[in-house]
Amino acid sequence: MASELIDRFGRVHTDLRISVTDRCNFRCQYCMPAEGMQWLDRSDILTFEEIERVSRVLVDRFGVRSIRLTGGEPTVRARLSVLVAKLAKLGVDLSMTTNGATLGMFAHDLRSAGLQRINISLDTLDRQRFIDLTRRDELPKVLEGIDAALAAGFHPVKVNAVLMRGINDDEIVPFLRLGREKGLTVRFIEFMPLDAQGEWSGDRVVPYDEILQQARQEFDFEPIARGTSPAERFAYTDGTGEFGVIASVTEPFCESCDRIRLTAEGQIRNCLFALEHVDLRQLLRNGGTDDDIARAVAGEVDRKWAGHAIGQVHFLRPSKSMSQLGG
Repeated sequence: MASELIDRFGRVHTDLRISVTDRCNFRCQYCMPAEGMQWLDRSDILTFEEIERVSRVLVDRFGVRSIRLTGGEPTVRARLSVLVAKLAKLGVDLSMTTNGATLGMFAHDLRSAGLQRINISLDTLDRQRFIDLTRRDELPKVLEGIDAALAAGFHPVKVNAVLMRGINDDEIVPFLRLGREKGLTVRFIEFMPLDAQGEWSGDRVVPYDEILQQARQEFDFEPIARGTSPAERFAYTDGTGEFGVIASVTEPFCESCDRIRLTAEGQIRNCLFALEHVDLRQLLRNGGTDDDIARAVAGEVDRKWAGHAIGQVHFLRPSKSMSQLGG
């Protein structure tokens, strides 16, 4: 019988986010510096067997119910479908977040291996703007990847757009039109202080209320009960699907957060904004038992803060950017 993974505030943690690599095939200006990143050595990254072992302990001991694969960009990890097949056997809700650029090549294999859902990160529908943001002319490939995910039978297919003032805050309605046309769930995400340049400021955030105000210019919708989802969800009143808003900055949902994170190099982090971590890689490679893994994870979760404190004077940025932590 699995016991619950509970932090000091009584929150139960059932969602595991796994970064399978720190590498990416884009060089997004907000994810990494223009000069690029210093990537981890291959030997520093957890093997598929190590990822599977940690995941199995969390599922069996603590009742973790969902696992999401992230990066970097997870599709740059060789033979990713092998890992998917291993994790699918755990009987969890298995999903992945990707930039979609190479998804056209992998969507069918990942679906066949047991991946159930997919999120595609896409911040603009304008080709030149996409080049400016990612330093790659890959928008057509990303759109092809979205179509490939739909054709492979993933449901739902979600498109995550981080909104930034003066960059793409004029694309809310175009994104919603795309979602309705293709049957996608679009989710708008407030810009968080996890950019590699360290240039984040509150005035760059497009807030929750403004997103809904723009959406109402063309669409009628009503709220859906959220539960532990990070997104406030809204259903179109004409029955053509839904969209969501993840308002991490202006409407934080820390009190209902059920996530923990395993980074590519084996760090368990209890929050996306955590300043400390526990090193499972060393534990795994020095003969640690499953009991040791369980105790280490439970101890780290118990240290989870009440909230991230963005916008407050005592907020401290983590040392890693989003591309190193996973979404």
